[in-house]
Amino acid sequence: MSEQQVTLPVIGMTCANCVASVERNSKKVAGVSDASVNYASEKVTFTYDPSLIDAKQVTTDVIARIERAGYRVPTAVLTLSLLGMSSTSCAATIERQLANADGVLETAVNYTSEKATITYATGVTDRAQLTAIIRKAGYDVVDDGENEDAEADARAAEVRHQWKRLTVGLLFTVPLFFISMSRDFGLLDGLTWIHDAWVNYFFLALATPVQFYVGWDYYVGGYKSLRNGSANMDVLVAMGSSVAYIYSIFVLISLSAGSTALGMHVYFETSAMIITLIVLGKLMEARAKGQTSAAIKKLIGMQAKTARVIRDGEEMDLPIAEVVRGDLIVVRPGEKIPVDGMVIDGRSSVDESMITGESLPVNKTVGDELIGATINKQGLLKFEATKIGKESALAQIIQLVEQAQGSKAPIQRVADQAAAYFVPFVIGTAVLTFIIWWLVTGDFVASLLRLTAVLVIACPCAMGLATPTSIMVGVGKGAENGILFKNSAALEQAHKLTAIVLDKTGTITAGEPTVTNIITADGIDEADALRLAAAAERGSEHPLGEAIVQAAKDRGLLLSEPTAFKAIAGHGIMADVDGRSLLLGNKRLLEQEGIVVTQLAEQAKALQEEAKTAVWLTIDGESAAIIAIADAIKPSSPQAVADLQNLGLMTMMMTGDNEATAQAIAREVGIGRVFAEALPGDKSANVAKLQEEGYVVAMVGDGINDAPALAQADVGLAIGTGTDVAMETADVTLMRGDLGSVPQAIHLSQATMRNIKQNLGWAFGYNIALIPIAAGILAPFEWAPDFLRQLSPILAAGAMAFSSISVISNALRLKRLKL
Repeated sequence: MSEQQVTLPVIGMTCANCVASVERNSKKVAGVSDASVNYASEKVTFTYDPSLIDAKQVTTDVIARIERAGYRVPTAVLTLSLLGMSSTSCAATIERQLANADGVLETAVNYTSEKATITYATGVTDRAQLTAIIRKAGYDVVDDGENEDAEADARAAEVRHQWKRLTVGLLFTVPLFFISMSRDFGLLDGLTWIHDAWVNYFFLALATPVQFYVGWDYYVGGYKSLRNGSANMDVLVAMGSSVAYIYSIFVLISLSAGSTALGMHVYFETSAMIITLIVLGKLMEARAKGQTSAAIKKLIGMQAKTARVIRDGEEMDLPIAEVVRGDLIVVRPGEKIPVDGMVIDGRSSVDESMITGESLPVNKTVGDELIGATINKQGLLKFEATKIGKESALAQIIQLVEQAQGSKAPIQRVADQAAAYFVPFVIGTAVLTFIIWWLVTGDFVASLLRLTAVLVIACPCAMGLATPTSIMVGVGKGAENGILFKNSAALEQAHKLTAIVLDKTGTITAGEPTVTNIITADGIDEADALRLAAAAERGSEHPLGEAIVQAAKDRGLLLSEPTAFKAIAGHGIMADVDGRSLLLGNKRLLEQEGIVVTQLAEQAKALQEEAKTAVWLTIDGESAAIIAIADAIKPSSPQAVADLQNLGLMTMMMTGDNEATAQAIAREVGIGRVFAEALPGDKSANVAKLQEEGYVVAMVGDGINDAPALAQADVGLAIGTGTDVAMETADVTLMRGDLGSVPQAIHLSQATMRNIKQNLGWAFGYNIALIPIAAGILAPFEWAPDFLRQLSPILAAGAMAFSSISVISNALRLKRLKL
């Protein structure tokens, strides 16, 4: 059985060390093979083997491990009112079905009260899915209009807690800082009591609530981090603020005993300011981080809430969760299409820009596919629901975006490796700073302040946020433009590309070939040649065969049933029609069968030079006709090729078509190198050959016929249309079905990686530059400003808070990127 993944939200992570701790503890669960945490989205994705442990048990065990490590996974308790139970066995059935559902931790169904109480992990399942399970079991749920989002509630509660901490912090810290600083600078010397002994105790009274209420989370987080064998940002904050606070208490004790051995100055305002500034920074960071997930929130918000369904001849508005496959749905002009489906009546144009990024409305008529969450612009449409819930295109897009945003890019390994040693290094540096300055200067207080500044200024958070915030914004930006990255590794790899191979049919061309010419040998009737060819192709699914059949239908020709049909991959077909033996395909097929083609060779060459495909027809071993088929080049293809070349990429085309036709199309769009007459198996070999030549290769195809080549390429890009979202072999799915999306995807990758490198440069540069300054490296130099020669711990705390916000703000610039 293949491995499966579960994603859980995690609350309480404060830096890259927390990320490592959650990953490490998740991997300790039996059956879990891998775990990856995205610090920016605050989610952990773990991979497990269902043959070793079931989803419920592994989820429960991972949650227990994470919570033991000092973090929190929000769970929800949902109570549903049930209909349709007739005995206690019904309650047992519902309980059993719910217990087997992914993400359900506990369930209890009470037959007497007709209620189900379900405890579940948010992010794994939700109310709609649980309701659907009950209805599938044959029962119903009373719709009470609730729309629960326990994860959002938990995060909102966490923000409220932080606001409360900040409010208390400001309430006590502002007067403490103002009075303390004014006394130090002599601004309040006119007040006779300002230097009285009781003022220091007043400072203690103001600082204590900040230290042990506002700062309590740092003590708890630091303790749990150390208990798990690591050290995180909480440890640094708790140590830095405690040093100033505890030293000040010792000064008070010393002064009370009549001694001035520890000096007369207390630093309660320093400990309080450190904590309050960092809480303020974390709140600003949380707000900025929320903006990085704006794209996924926008996608989720696009989902329709209700659908107008026809049942038993009557129209009724139903919640979207109650729509089932096969329902007939009516959509009026201006309304949102609620689910994916197929038009059975009506004609309209539909705005699909929110899904595909295509700005122009798409005409829809009977037989056309509709995508849920798109907007019906003009006419009335009646359609049949074909994909609902997790099967819908929008649900797949949301899942793909969440998966990509939650994955860990290879470049993030740099930050992860540094984070593992960062906090111990900072603590060691702080202690060493204190010892050296105390030995050199003999000034205990100044040395202690340098130790505090080093502890507080260090920022592991910025290193942890540098990569995932950019990935989240970049992936979201792509989704808004119909570019879906399967994972962050694909987003990273795309910026390294040096060559790009484009499939011809459906990628450069429209993929809708039509018959343009029929040239017959002497004595062969044109209509009869087309009739025989179309009859032979009735058993084929090849686009060229479909074009021939359509041309015969357009002329009203009656087609016989073929016998002895055989498709020859990359060459053509053979079949018997009306007692005559036919071959239909390329010139190589005829040569392979020993058939001479001199009679029509010149005409075939002329057609191919016009970018038309020449399909040969032989009847009973004699060349009978050439059917010319043309596939129009997409209007956007020439500009897209030029854009790719402007990005510095070598552009190539690969096709199973003949050399002359391939070269003609390549010339028209500006491509220099062509792989023509490539059989399906040759395509991946050609990509491998380019890789051996030293190219980093992207392959662009339709995701089906080109699957081996897409898999072989360093980055596979699949041109999709409509509901084709999660193409297995593609690293990137381009929803618009337009070659113009390819340079946009590469440009987005380049911009995202540039942004990540800027973030990493800032995060590492900040720490590399400011930790030595806090340690006093500039103290001997008189040209340096005084505030840098003896860096105040308060300034250090402010700088630390600013560093994380600056990284997130830089990542958010990607939202303004023009593709």
